[in-house]
Amino acid sequence: MRSALSTSSRVCFSAIFRLRLVLCCGILGIILPLAGVMFAQSKPDISTLESIMQRGYFTWGADAEGGAPYVFVNPDNPNELIGYEVDIANEIARRLGVKAVMKQNSWDALVPALNRKDFDIILNGLEITDARLEVISFTKPYYVYSQQIVVRATDNRIGTLFDLRDKTVGTLSASVGMIMLQDLGGVNIKVYPGVVEPYRDLADSRLDAVVLDLPMAIYYARPNPQLKFVGEPTGEGFYGIGIRKEDSELLEKLNEIITDMVASGATEKIAKKWNIWTRAQSRIGEYKENSIFGSTKKSTWQQLGKYLPLLLDGAWVTVKLSVVAMILAISLGLFIGIVRLYSPAPIRFIAGAYVEIIRGTPLLIQLYLIYYGLPNIGIKLDAFTAAVAGLALNYSAYEAENYRAGIQSIPHGQMEAALALGMTKLMALRTIIIPQAFKIVLPPVSNDFIALFKDSSLVSVITMVELTKVYGYLAATSYDYIGLGLLTAAIYFMMSYPASLFARSLEKKMSYGKP
Repeated sequence: MRSALSTSSRVCFSAIFRLRLVLCCGILGIILPLAGVMFAQSKPDISTLESIMQRGYFTWGADAEGGAPYVFVNPDNPNELIGYEVDIANEIARRLGVKAVMKQNSWDALVPALNRKDFDIILNGLEITDARLEVISFTKPYYVYSQQIVVRATDNRIGTLFDLRDKTVGTLSASVGMIMLQDLGGVNIKVYPGVVEPYRDLADSRLDAVVLDLPMAIYYARPNPQLKFVGEPTGEGFYGIGIRKEDSELLEKLNEIITDMVASGATEKIAKKWNIWTRAQSRIGEYKENSIFGSTKKSTWQQLGKYLPLLLDGAWVTVKLSVVAMILAISLGLFIGIVRLYSPAPIRFIAGAYVEIIRGTPLLIQLYLIYYGLPNIGIKLDAFTAAVAGLALNYSAYEAENYRAGIQSIPHGQMEAALALGMTKLMALRTIIIPQAFKIVLPPVSNDFIALFKDSSLVSVITMVELTKVYGYLAATSYDYIGLGLLTAAIYFMMSYPASLFARSLEKKMSYGKP
């Protein structure tokens, strides 16, 4: 009796203790956030300019992968960044009495990163456009840019911007060059993440022309004897420093510095050092904020009629890529799986090495090797073929292991019985072993197919404009990452979910012991 009461007391005490613990945690969960808010409100507001002066440096966002002449790695010292805008940043820092610290960020995501407060300013050949002025502020310009058309030295078909219609033209994502080509219409636009690749593809005859800012063309196209400039530079605009809209004090200070740098000839001296000073720089005083190149920002739903067809075109490319690549991956994977199980030892070793090497290296590297590496040995594949080959080879290694596991799960006695009945090994595999193994491997194969839908987004690095790439450059020009992201995610779901339902239905029909 005493033991039962003691147990009951312990249970009651434990329940009361837990209740008190839960109440204390709940109270703390309410008090701590309120205290944080009160503490934050009690702290005096400090502007970005004051913060910069206190810490002794400012951070500027840029993309060193964009290359010369803006920001790039010193060939003689890989630990050092050099370039036109490195010098501009250092001159601004000197006049502020602080240091300049560069923060690496992909170029087409600089604006959202600035608003996330990843750095203080953007200084990286950022064109002043109406769309960008909707979400950030710009200083007075420090450089007048223009677009330069570049073609192969032997090509005489193109002389002006209008000659680019019905041609395949390379440019940078989210650049003014891309906007110009979209507005021109009738151009097959290939969007690149970096500067080097479009000129390389042009020399390899994968493009008819490249349209990029003149400073880039000066550094990467003019020295190449296979390429030439055509027409006069067109589409002039202004580079400015991007600043968050709330940083009005910093904006005013930087405007003072840039005005003085232009008037004193400091910007001219730096531009001449990097061989990008042009006659157009005399028009830097013509800048007016209400006459900027670009279109006014609208929401995704206002632009739905314009965006949806582009996204659906990208989705169709994704479907084609995924289906063709998966068919090839399954076929090649089955072959490799059989080779690993039934071939002589040396061939088994080669097949095993293939599987391990492919699975042990990133798909991104494999795509780069196929698209950009093979031309060095005389093999030039178009973007679609290279994308299909990369995805098929990568996934074939995983499918090979799926099939090898499925075949090994079939009792060995079935092969022995088939051979005893006079069947050849190949006939036994085709009619008895593989059909049973296929039922076993169907779930992982269907999962891989759905994964392939999403991995197909990686082919954008070799200029394939599939669904994710379309989302990327639409979001980078409209800055509506949420609306476009939700719309793109919905399209992906509508593509992958029916595939999942079909796989489930097929599994049910092929299941053992079920009607």
